[in-house]
Amino acid sequence: MKLATTALAAGISALCLAPAAAQTRAPLSILRVIDADRYDPVRSTATSAAEVIFMLADTLVSLDFDMKTIKPLLATSWTVSPDGRTYTFDLRRDVKFCDGRPMTAEDVVYSFKRWIDPATRSPVAARAGFVKDIRAADDHTVVYELKEPSSDLLYQLTLSFASVVDKAAVEALGQNFGVQGFNATGPYCWASWTPRQELVMKRNPHYTWGPPIYRNPAPQIDQIVWKIVPEANTMMAAMQTRQADVTYYPPHIAIDTMKRVPGLNVQQQKNYIYDVFVGFKVNKPVVEDGTIRRAANMAVNKDAIAKAVYFGNGTPMHALLSPTVIDYDAKAASLMPAFDPAGAARLLDAEGWKPGPDGVRVKDGRRASFTLYGIRNDTGPRITEAMQADLRKVGIDMQIQLWDATVAWGKLATQEFDAFILSYPYVTATEALNLYFKSTQAPTPNRMNWKDAKTDALLDAASTANDPAARTEANAEAQRLLTQANVWIPLVTQQMWLVSGDRVEGARPHGLYGAGLYKGLDLSLKR
Repeated sequence: MKLATTALAAGISALCLAPAAAQTRAPLSILRVIDADRYDPVRSTATSAAEVIFMLADTLVSLDFDMKTIKPLLATSWTVSPDGRTYTFDLRRDVKFCDGRPMTAEDVVYSFKRWIDPATRSPVAARAGFVKDIRAADDHTVVYELKEPSSDLLYQLTLSFASVVDKAAVEALGQNFGVQGFNATGPYCWASWTPRQELVMKRNPHYTWGPPIYRNPAPQIDQIVWKIVPEANTMMAAMQTRQADVTYYPPHIAIDTMKRVPGLNVQQQKNYIYDVFVGFKVNKPVVEDGTIRRAANMAVNKDAIAKAVYFGNGTPMHALLSPTVIDYDAKAASLMPAFDPAGAARLLDAEGWKPGPDGVRVKDGRRASFTLYGIRNDTGPRITEAMQADLRKVGIDMQIQLWDATVAWGKLATQEFDAFILSYPYVTATEALNLYFKSTQAPTPNRMNWKDAKTDALLDAASTANDPAARTEANAEAQRLLTQANVWIPLVTQQMWLVSGDRVEGARPHGLYGAGLYKGLDLSLKR
């Protein structure tokens, strides 16, 4: 059986790759720091999976570089019923899979139903909304019917989770779809994958339907190699010596240097949203006390962290959400505690948290001590150690436990910890708030165990609103409530920097769900 599966995988890989023109130039090489566990759109939430899947597969709609405007892709147009429950998508007639088979509405229906099927156990199924039915009205019309309106649906349908994939490939490969092979309608086709080393893709010879955000509707490069380079100095050297062509994972300390290197082009995507935060598990001892959470928020110097850890190439967060996001609320931002360690100390004194003999505060025999879990990466240790020092100054003891990503996600699914540090991408306030603060999302990704009826009501109102103004107001109220509850300490909005060598033309940073190149259709290599 194993030999048969391997042979079948090889057959699909070959099937997905039509013969390409002879390679006259070295492939485009893209450097990144971490690999994904798999490349099945509905089975991975990893940014490292999405950035590749966006090139291997397409969605019904796309997102412009402003991170706000929905554009066509596989669907040329769509209509929404007056009650906001039914979306009807008119599909392109010229789309083909990598193996040359024409795409029809049935392929879209299959992909979406697989996404939401409980048997798939997709960690992102909720993003599809409360689906009543998805059906093909004819070969080029998809009807997407909801049980209740979803104000965020089109934005969710831009994400890699909503990719259209080939049923035959999925059924042939089973759990190994996105591991041993792949077939979809993206600008590039799966060639090979060596985990933790490189993934190779080749141009889809049929592809001519790229989204209108690009000048070129077809891929311009024959072969792309995604290479894993976790070590910062090695990555920097490879870019400077032209051993690689593109990265959007440059070491923060090296960005200013790279701007001065002749032949390197460094660009920033100013609309990028990928935030770092600390969340409190509000039903655990010590951090269940809102005074501790507020004092911690006041004690942490976010500006200093952005400067010291990101070398000025990160934006300190003084609000629950990024100011560039749809439905950001300025009033909620004004409610965020300012950096004021002296004020934090006074607040703790007033609420009965008195300094103990070792400097750690005590109340009712309980020490102001809690344990934080997180992922060990290039920034995690430095951020948490800076926080630890800030908190200790006001009498709060934070113990740190960081693990490699292969272990950390399992640890973060437990109830062992009191607080955690993570980073996450999002497009709208509706998405971010529903994903992390809805009661039904506990215990993960609502790792705070925040269960509040008013929050749920506001988030329901926002996500089912037919009126944009009503959605905005509900999201604003939710931001104000959560800000005042100090459920999170927002820390830094990471910035996206795209570095490309002088062999590359047409590079422009995108950033949807952390994917710096998105479809990469304007990329070309100089002759």
